[in-house]
Amino acid sequence: MDIHKIMSYLPHRYPFLLVDRVIECEPGKRLVAIKNVSYNEPFFQGHFPGEPIMPGVLIMEALAQATGLLASESAPDILAGKNFIYYLVGLDKARFKRPVVPGDQLQLQVEYLRHKRNIWAFACRAEVDGEFVASAEIMCAAAEAEH
Repeated sequence: MDIHKIMSYLPHRYPFLLVDRVIECEPGKRLVAIKNVSYNEPFFQGHFPGEPIMPGVLIMEALAQATGLLASESAPDILAGKNFIYYLVGLDKARFKRPVVPGDQLQLQVEYLRHKRNIWAFACRAEVDGEFVASAEIMCAAAEAEH
């Protein structure tokens, strides 16, 4: 999935679109995406000067965006091309192991766990060069957009 298809599913735009490409997708099962981490990212100016580190909350946001892509591919009749927005509603068991720095390629792995009505749950993991960076269970909900 290239950036154009990603942008057709996600409402995020620069500087908050945190998924660059999807490299694997099995609808209803799993998705693997990448985020290329560049020194030019706006958050590096203040996090931290002299020792740039990608904020953990943005790693979680990138994983949440990847869940939106898997949900969109898994239920296109519900989410794709309709007047829906996909909200982060839960983040459990978040863990961080190592920092993500400029030049890293963050691999975002999401695995479908379950869904009930409009709530979706995923097991998520982020890696750099095969090394564990962060993980969490993420829940999101599809809701009709108000505009």
